Amino acid sequence: MQIHRRFVELSGGADAAIVVIPTASMLEETGPDYHRIFSELGAGQVEFLPISRRADCDNPEFADLIDRASGIFMTGGNQLRLSAILGGTLLAQKIRRRNAAGVPVAGTSAGASIMSEHMVAGGSSNAAPAEGNITLAPGMGLTNAVIIDQHFTQRNRLGRLLTATSYNPFLIGIGIDEDTAAFIGPDNVFEVVGSGSVTVVDAGQLTHSSMWDARPGEALSLLGLRLDVLGEGCRYDLTARVAYPPDEHLAFCSLPVSSGDPPPEAEG
Repeated sequence: MQIHRRFVELSGGADAAIVVIPTASMLEETGPDYHRIFSELGAGQVEFLPISRRADCDNPEFADLIDRASGIFMTGGNQLRLSAILGGTLLAQKIRRRNAAGVPVAGTSAGASIMSEHMVAGGSSNAAPAEGNITLAPGMGLTNAVIIDQHFTQRNRLGRLLTATSYNPFLIGIGIDEDTAAFIGPDNVFEVVGSGSVTVVDAGQLTHSSMWDARPGEALSLLGLRLDVLGEGCRYDLTARVAYPPDEHLAFCSLPVSSGDPPPEAEG
């Protein structure tokens, strides 16, 4: 609930107008469940859009709700179902425009994966990085700087995220654990909230990659990777590609060194 509460606060709290898109899920109760969750957390208004086919995305009532939303939330389920129904529609365009105007867009599982321009559509868990062990598809394009994978530690998906970043090292790989979120601010810095961790894979400084000539299924050589594991309160600057500890640890680390006795490693 900590993550949902943070989203409600970012959306305006008691003045929030949250729109839930449960399209990725095939369960009829998903929309009503999130309506209840956000209402109980104090959101002023919560609506869910029962979108199950592309024609639903042309509904002018749904478009109006998106135009008036102060927060948009996409649920978990099947990200290919979500992208196949929403992709290229008026509703998807409106979501991108609202996000560009500063409206927070959040999602869980499939709803998180679809936010990037390049979306993880499937692939092998519990596998080393190898040619062909991940399937990519176009996402919603709210950001073109990252590629997102979810249920990360729980399903051991490091290998497939490493493979994804090897296709184009410009992309920063973000692996999000369950009950964990990365809140990306307008300054392009995200903060970790939740009980798990966020793993960041930066392939921007690769010195060697065998991806371009690897045979199907062949293990990859990726030299010069940088990997950060961020717990709650840690932040990551997506522009500078730098991770920071929680503020209280950062303040401690920046304290001046005492002018007293030298530390043991300096003696002798």
